[in-house]
This record gives sequence, C-alpha cells and structure tokens, in this order.
Amino acid sequence: MSQTDGFFTLEMHDERDALVILDQTLLPCEVKYIELKTAEDVWWAIKKLQVRGAPAIGVSAGYGAYLAAKHFETDDLSIFRAKFKEIRDYLSTSRPTAVNLFWALDRMGRAAERDVGSVAELKKVLLDEAQAINDEDISMCKAMAENGLSLLKPNMGLITHCNAGKLAAVKYGTALAPMYLGHERGYNFKVFSDETRPLLQGARLTAWELHQSGIDVTVLCDGMSSLVMKNGWVDACLVGCDRVAANGDAANKIGTSNLAIVAKSFGIPFYVIGPTSTIDMNCPTGADIRIELRDETEISEMWYAKRMAPEGVKAYNPAFDVTDNKYITAIVTDKGVVYPPFDVNLKKLFG
Repeated sequence: MSQTDGFFTLEMHDERDALVILDQTLLPCEVKYIELKTAEDVWWAIKKLQVRGAPAIGVSAGYGAYLAAKHFETDDLSIFRAKFKEIRDYLSTSRPTAVNLFWALDRMGRAAERDVGSVAELKKVLLDEAQAINDEDISMCKAMAENGLSLLKPNMGLITHCNAGKLAAVKYGTALAPMYLGHERGYNFKVFSDETRPLLQGARLTAWELHQSGIDVTVLCDGMSSLVMKNGWVDACLVGCDRVAANGDAANKIGTSNLAIVAKSFGIPFYVIGPTSTIDMNCPTGADIRIELRDETEISEMWYAKRMAPEGVKAYNPAFDVTDNKYITAIVTDKGVVYPPFDVNLKKLFG
C-alpha cells in the first residue's frame, strides 16, 4: 500500500494489466478497490468520480493511456502513435476543468514521440513516463506540505472545502498535506470540513480520511462558515485547486468562492494549495476556464430515498466555481509560496 493509514488511493499493477483504485463513490460506508483494465474503465472512473482530485486524475490518465497502448497489436510505430493520440484525445474528455488531466496526457503524448527502435521499446517508455508522473506527484505533495505548514502555527483552527487530501492524490494530498505534516509534529490543529454539496466530498471523504488519521475534524454544512469564523474558531482557510489561471484566479469545487469571500470579510487568510502542474499559464484569467456542468439529479435525487425537489423543477449543477485572485492570500505550490501580484509572481515559478 502507498498510504500509511490503512488505505491507498491508486496503485498500478502492470503484471495484472490493471490500475487499482479505491472507489470513492462508496465512502465512507464501504472501502472497496476496483481494477481498471481499459481506457474506457479509466474514463468512466474519472467521469463518475470513483477517482477524483486533480493530482489523482492526472496520474490515473497517464496509467490509463499506457494500459490502452500496452495492448495495441501493431509493430508499426506510425500506426501505434496514431492510435495512442486517439486514446489521449478520448481520455481528455472525461473531466474538462482539471488541468492535470491534460498536463499528464500531454506528457504521455510527448513520450510517445521519442525516438525508439520498436513498439515494444515505446511501450516501456510510456510505462516509465506514467510511473514518473506518479512519483513526482508524491514528491510535489511532500513539498506542498512543508510550504503550507510554514504559514501555520500550532493549535490553529483551519477550514477546508471539498477534498484535497490523500484521496485526491497518490499520497499526502495538497490542501490537507500541511494538516498531516502538522499532525505528525504535534500542531494540534482543529479542522472544519465543509460538507461540499452536492456530492459531499467534504463530509464523505475529507472527514473520513482525517478521522482515519487521528486529526480533530468537524463537518459543517456549506453555509455555516461565516458563523464559525465569527465565533473566532477559524484562523486560516486551506483549499485545493483544479486549475489556476495566469492571473491567480483559481477554479475549485463549487462553493470555494463563497468561502473565500466570507474569509476576506473576516480578515482570515485564504490559501490555495496545488502543484505547479495545476497552474495554466496559457489561461489568462478565470473567465477562460471551462466549467463542467453535471447531471441535475446530483442535486435533486442523489443521497435521498425520495426526490427532494419537485418534479419538473430545474437544477443548475456546475462542478466548479472560480475564486477571483483578490480573495486569495497566497498560492502554495511545490516550488514555494506565491503572493500577489500573481500575474507577475506566478511567472517566476516557470522562469
């Protein structure tokens, strides 16, 4: 297992032709691992949120592309590369907002163009590249944990939204990584986790994994953040991100922008934590980020024995919102902490 608390998010088993993932749609009631053996399996697992979180999506896509390519029956490199591009294009349609998906598939595409002597060699190159994406995710999350913890003090109250922990990455996570590192060092954090409607990633996933690790965690309805802040129970907000624009606008799970606006009104720092791979310097502002719209039944029917909204009533279900950069105190990356002006300082990460 690649986790230390009795569970892992994903593992590649090449000898079984399978990517093994923890089915997050069943948490917290059932811990079940499933095998993904085809590109179609990986596409659906990403689409249905069986695997989710920007880093984990990228790693899964890399392995999914390799698994498909492994079974291409051709010795012609040109045919192989054309078929591989089709697989990359297909996998890229699973979740349009998460930049890590495209980042990982682009890396796999570049690997497929390397100068090799045979299809067999190229298949090995693709496996090595997918494994490198996996290993780099672990290293980046470790670095984000250290950089994020440098902004915090012992005994702080922290609030987070959605799930950006071990379940959203191969290991450690992004926004929750400083909490885990602080817990190891005796910081005694008190964490509030927004339930995160409509899919309840905060209640089902964040609360589950923090509780598994012995961290003090309390679940809140999404609209309760202003009250706990007014009570003086929150010292900092830590959230993840699925895409950061070049000007520092950040897309994350729907409801994140609300939390940022409330935090700003109470003078509470709001930190966006994500790997540099999540920063899209080709995306000028948050207005250029495509927001995924999901099925209306996730609001009106999911989690309920009976439909909770009247028949015929419409539901608007964007998966993400964009937090304007003016509400963000700092963006924490594996390469360091970035402060405003973001349009200037984010460029320095890639200088």
